[in-house]
Amino acid sequence: MPNTPPGGLGHVPVAVYACATGTSAVCAAELRARHYADARHWHVAGAWTDDDPAAALDTRPGWSAVMSALSTGLIRGIVVAGASHVAAGAAHFAALGVLIRDRGGFFLTEAAPGPRHRSPGQHERRRALLDAAVGWSPRDHFAPGIAP
Repeated sequence: MPNTPPGGLGHVPVAVYACATGTSAVCAAELRARHYADARHWHVAGAWTDDDPAAALDTRPGWSAVMSALSTGLIRGIVVAGASHVAAGAAHFAALGVLIRDRGGFFLTEAAPGPRHRSPGQHERRRALLDAAVGWSPRDHFAPGIAP
């Protein structure tokens, strides 16, 4: 019985993978992917990184470990900060997604947060609420006869 409730949230074991040149870029990508997984209450079973995006995917030690974890059932999904960490183009990325689905997993590359949705006038409404709240005190709003 799966331990994932409807909507994709739950304790799903996933791998975080990042591949970029430079330690800071790798760490930033890994952190974004971890935050994405944590926000969905997915269990990060492991994080693997590689530092040579020019290398073929199947020759990268970190990626090989991720695929091994998927094949053995240690993880059910792979989260990366962006498609450029694993694929050179859209066709390669699509083929990779098929390969991972064939192995029973899922592949997610949208770990980078998208732009926040703002409704028209939202900033002004929030400012008005903040202005109205300034100076408000719970002591001023007790029911008659109730002492603070």
